[in-house]
Amino acid sequence: MLHLRRLRLPRLRLLVLYTALSFGANAAAAADLEALKAGDMKKLVIYEAPLALPDIGFTGESGTETSLADYRGKVVLLNFWATWCAPCRAEMPELAALQDTLGGSDFQVVTLATGRNPPPKIDRFFSEIGVTNLPKHRDEKQVLARAMGVAGLPVSVLIDRDGQEVGRLIGEANWNAPEAQTMIRALIAD
Repeated sequence: MLHLRRLRLPRLRLLVLYTALSFGANAAAAADLEALKAGDMKKLVIYEAPLALPDIGFTGESGTETSLADYRGKVVLLNFWATWCAPCRAEMPELAALQDTLGGSDFQVVTLATGRNPPPKIDRFFSEIGVTNLPKHRDEKQVLARAMGVAGLPVSVLIDRDGQEVGRLIGEANWNAPEAQTMIRALIAD
């Protein structure tokens, strides 16, 4: 037992040091994002330390099972919405514009219709508001929404490249406004 303790003590010290540095880095990153809050982004709650997300699947646009793990390595803006939600209707074109502006290998807007939103209604919703570039994922039984504590709509969740929640905005926001783009660019650069 003593032999194992001698081998692990330096590793334990390194682990403690690394953990302390990462908490400090997380707090600094959160403070940097906090300093960028302006306009609608004032409603965005930034966490001092990222939160783990549940490993729960949902129905992808093609009808296959998918999950947030499929987006790991990208910064994600996950938007919970519904076809009957008036603020969602107002917000969705801004999300589409944000996807046009920043979407790519580093960033993705992921839309997730939660609750009873049949695919034909989702198609009609997107068609009526002219959105063609966002995914039409579904969380029919609200399993992921409930696990993430989504009580009303819309809710937008910022997720870092490691698949952890770094912030949340409840309600409608102009996600294509310069202050929102600045915040997301900072998260991409981190």
